[in-house]
Amino acid sequence: LVQYKDYLDRYLKGEPYQYIIGKEYFYGREFDVNPSVLIPRYETEELVEKVLSYIKPGMVVADIGTGSGAIAVTLACESKADLYAVDISKEALKTASHNAKKHEASVTFLEGDLLQPLIDKDIHVDILVSNPPYIDYDEVLDPRVVDHEPHLALFADDHGYACYENIFKQAPSILKEKAILAFEIGYNQKNDVIKIIEDEQNYKNTYCKKDLYGNDRIIITQVL
Repeated sequence: LVQYKDYLDRYLKGEPYQYIIGKEYFYGREFDVNPSVLIPRYETEELVEKVLSYIKPGMVVADIGTGSGAIAVTLACESKADLYAVDISKEALKTASHNAKKHEASVTFLEGDLLQPLIDKDIHVDILVSNPPYIDYDEVLDPRVVDHEPHLALFADDHGYACYENIFKQAPSILKEKAILAFEIGYNQKNDVIKIIEDEQNYKNTYCKKDLYGNDRIIITQVL
């Protein structure tokens, strides 16, 4: 009863229930979550679904900004790919590693900023997937999100586009021939992200897929 009152009190103060109970489901699996990682969203399952359609056994796949590990762990469990997962946050990597062990998923975790750990270790990938921070600092968000979820995983410089710019600039150095890149984007970012990709002149076959709610949500492109 005491615990129930504590949970209720925290919930009424605006804390997301997923952090209160420490869990959220993603692609049919239970993931441990805490304030060091974003709460996995249903829309991101659609990104995973799309990536799985490209994966062949033995491919090397890297998840950039892994957070709770939801994307990387799910891809490892659902395919026969070699998974790498990168995050700049030590605490996030601790949570992601725990989730990988929980689901007996084989994922290699690397600490660092965006693609840098892959570049440093000369790891070349067939598929690069990311749900990076993409929110502008000026955007007004639900207090439950902005007051409790990690800002490092929510907001990005340059009006939310900094991570996309850096990744698309650096990616060709670690991409194998015909490598695929798959990203989650904000509902209003399609045209700007496509322009970033086109300005780099290293990619082809770029297109955007809408989510189940009809919002532009997933950008797919391929290295030249």
